[in-house]
Amino acid sequence: MEYRQCGKSGVLLPRLSLGLWHNFGDVDDYGNARDMLLTAFDQGICHFDLANNYGPSPGSAETTFGKILKQDLATHRDEMFISSKAAHRMWSGVYGDGGSRKNLIASCDQSLRRTGLDYFDVFYCHRYDGVTPVEESMQALVDLVHQGKALYVGISKFPYEEQMQAYDYLQKAHVPCLLSQYRCNIFDQKAKKMNIPLAANSGSGVICFSPLAQGLLTGKYSNGIPADSRAAKETGFLQKSEVTPECVEAARQLAAMAAERGQSLAEMALAWVLNDPDVTSLIIGTSSPRHILQNIKALENTEFSEEELSRIDEIVAGNE
Repeated sequence: MEYRQCGKSGVLLPRLSLGLWHNFGDVDDYGNARDMLLTAFDQGICHFDLANNYGPSPGSAETTFGKILKQDLATHRDEMFISSKAAHRMWSGVYGDGGSRKNLIASCDQSLRRTGLDYFDVFYCHRYDGVTPVEESMQALVDLVHQGKALYVGISKFPYEEQMQAYDYLQKAHVPCLLSQYRCNIFDQKAKKMNIPLAANSGSGVICFSPLAQGLLTGKYSNGIPADSRAAKETGFLQKSEVTPECVEAARQLAAMAAERGQSLAEMALAWVLNDPDVTSLIIGTSSPRHILQNIKALENTEFSEEELSRIDEIVAGNE
């Protein structure tokens, strides 16, 4: 596994990190979840990305992770970098959602109990909710560090203006933002235009999620929607309506290009995100240990010529 320095910190992160957004809930197979986590760790993937609402049911991914940690990896805690987040809807009532101090601190306490951890290596504000002042959310994160509940802090999906405010506040509080998390893939490149460069210029590491567009960049949907796919699940975030003919055709053309590079479509899609020098790590979400091993193969070739990058943009633009 390759590792890269995270922003201006002394932290090294693996180029691939394991996300527990899908396939680690209480509706999923525990044995498979355990096998995936252990396979990732054995391959040098030491960063595990959680959130308080991951499941389903919400919270159950943290519970699953905590059970595996206790059962199999308890003596390896200091070899791991574990994150969690809060600010999306988690429990009923007015305090179970958003970036308020009330929600963030209560959520962190709950997440620590579910995972069985004493602290998180990094705790994020999962989103800007459009209501809570950025200063309130950031001070809550600062206080979690001062309380020993998190070593570092991060932000996820913050719009550009609020992103700048967050960095400024945290810097002045002497708890700089370690990681900024944004969606980035060949089909969704918005963060590459402003958010990612701002993060890098501000000294924050960058970690990207959904690099395979929830499976659209794997070729899985070339012949319809498989019964075991995310789009087919009632609990999935990818909707059937998002599997459009245009996306399928773009994926077909990209797969042909990947083959010319000696890669699968998924490998090329991961390599494309990693090709950005501002990206520290990317979060992979998998459904089997085999997929983890396949994803790691993307690290064998993350270089692209200018012609290849232009061709990718043309394929995407031609099928929008």
